[in-house]
Amino acid sequence: MTMNLFNQFLSPTFLGLPLIAIALMAPCLLYPSPAPWWQSNRWTTLQNWFIGSFIKQILSPINTKGHSWALLLATLMVFLITLNTLGLLPYTFTPTTQLSLNMAFAVPLWLATVIMGFRNSPTHALGHLLPEGTPTPLVPILIIIESISLLIRPLALGARLTANLTAGHLLIQLVSSAAFSLLLSQTTAASLAVGLLLLLTILEIAVAMIQAYVFVLLLSLYLQENV
Repeated sequence: MTMNLFNQFLSPTFLGLPLIAIALMAPCLLYPSPAPWWQSNRWTTLQNWFIGSFIKQILSPINTKGHSWALLLATLMVFLITLNTLGLLPYTFTPTTQLSLNMAFAVPLWLATVIMGFRNSPTHALGHLLPEGTPTPLVPILIIIESISLLIRPLALGARLTANLTAGHLLIQLVSSAAFSLLLSQTTAASLAVGLLLLLTILEIAVAMIQAYVFVLLLSLYLQENV
């Protein structure tokens, strides 16, 4: 039973080749770049409004030096939202349930913010490791604690996204299995399970969007500390 529940998170293969690359290419196929001669329609207008509002909200507290990250953060946001929501479709695979993929997103971007901070203002970057006014006996301990908290940031980024999406997928599978098994024996209970399944699906759509936003928001906070 346990193996059946977690088999949905295995990367599918075809002729021995992993299909995760095709899943990662799906957002690129769904969001083609408009050509200059295209007429604006409701979809492109809504897309441009959403990206513009997101960029304004994310970059408003950040110094102008960090505004060069606008394109990267907006692209990552749309990419993660698309991957998370497409994974809720039947017979699909969600790449962002893989911790390795999320860490591949989190570690380089977090490391880039840290390197930027040490390059632009090393004194300010090192100052985060020791709060002002710390008693002398506590200095070594606080430096170790702050260093550990700094190093686990990318792990927290990747693990948060993986855990929330994995838990949602498991809940949906458990409730759908219960609804299917009760369909012939207990119709009333099966109907309640189907209603719960619909509510869970709506909740998971919201979670998929919120987790993508939280991932990018935390990256922007790390960027704000280092610019």
